[in-house]
Amino acid sequence: MKRGPLALGIAWRYMVAPKSHGAVSAISIISVAGVAVATAAIVIVLSVFNGFRYHLNARLDTLTPDITVMPAYGKTISSGDSLAKVVGEFPGVALAMPEVADNALIIARAKEMPVKLKGVVPELYSQITSVDSLLLDGTPINAYQPGESSVSVGVAQRLGMLSPGDSLFVFAPKRIGRVNIANPASSFLSDSLHISSVFRSLQNEFDENTVICDISTARELFQYDTEATSISLKVKPGENASDVSKVIRDLLGPDFIVKDRLQQQETNFRMVEIEKWITFILLVFILLIASFNIISTLCMIILDKGNSIHTLSFLGLTKGRIGRIFWWESWLVTFWGAFIGLALGLVISLIQEKFSLLKLAGDPESLVMQAYPVKVEWLDLCITLIPVAAIGLVTAWISDLFARSRLKKSLN
Repeated sequence: MKRGPLALGIAWRYMVAPKSHGAVSAISIISVAGVAVATAAIVIVLSVFNGFRYHLNARLDTLTPDITVMPAYGKTISSGDSLAKVVGEFPGVALAMPEVADNALIIARAKEMPVKLKGVVPELYSQITSVDSLLLDGTPINAYQPGESSVSVGVAQRLGMLSPGDSLFVFAPKRIGRVNIANPASSFLSDSLHISSVFRSLQNEFDENTVICDISTARELFQYDTEATSISLKVKPGENASDVSKVIRDLLGPDFIVKDRLQQQETNFRMVEIEKWITFILLVFILLIASFNIISTLCMIILDKGNSIHTLSFLGLTKGRIGRIFWWESWLVTFWGAFIGLALGLVISLIQEKFSLLKLAGDPESLVMQAYPVKVEWLDLCITLIPVAAIGLVTAWISDLFARSRLKKSLN
């Protein structure tokens, strides 16, 4: 019989055979369970963070365009309308729309608040984003005329529960001309907007202080002609936004910043990824602590099998081959712990993904999601095996050395 299969066979026998002391058997089970629980925890936590990332990505489909083009220098694109027409002809681009966005002050019902006023081309904006599906009440944005607007739910609540049919006054500082200290009000341009709808995107950056109107009204307030602060793009069906953005970036050159949807929300996604891998590292430390149980278990098994080790030595097995037995013994404990843990974590994650049994705490009506989101990615399962394999290698090496040292002492 070859060296490997013989050592593995004896190791398997030592693992499943009854021990002379019941405590050794109990500790062996605890060691396997410790590795299994830690491995399952890693799988579940990584799947939950994947779920949050997937949910965040799904939410971005509402008001974030597939691709946005911004000036690399300065605040505006001088010929926004012309550039939008040119970019609209680029490969992979279905629609292109100039956009004007800047800070303004609005007043309604004797209350005021600073907002981000976004000027868009209504019929294009409804196609580039899913804004009309977010309306709580009112007229779809694709039918807007100059002077009509849509306010976010945050603006509506802060200014006294505004609703379609109400009006608001918008003030923006003049970009051109001198400031009249004697009459500061003359340094502002103003206009009135009719509220045609209220929207809620479930994204704080949009819901907190956004007002959407037609681009002509925004340009009058901000004293723009054909300028645009950005250009929003929609890619053709079947095209990859990341690949299309790279092509556009190469064609436009260094004077423009081109970002796909994920890059536009890079901070949010980076935070999710950072939290995910920090949690992964912490759980690996827990797995490392569980590995000490494996080492102690193997040492107790070696002590428990002292007579068997002597018998094997008298039968001609060298110290190296006896050490190899417990090397395999350590790997078996680690393997079974990892296998059970992966299976357990995968089953729990799939159950949560399918049935959403574990709910989030809080008022269900105010929560963006009702249960913890879960998304299993097979790459994470492979990544989970890396620290498990590394720990198994170290514990196997320590067990091998301990078995050899015990045999050497007993023979002296």
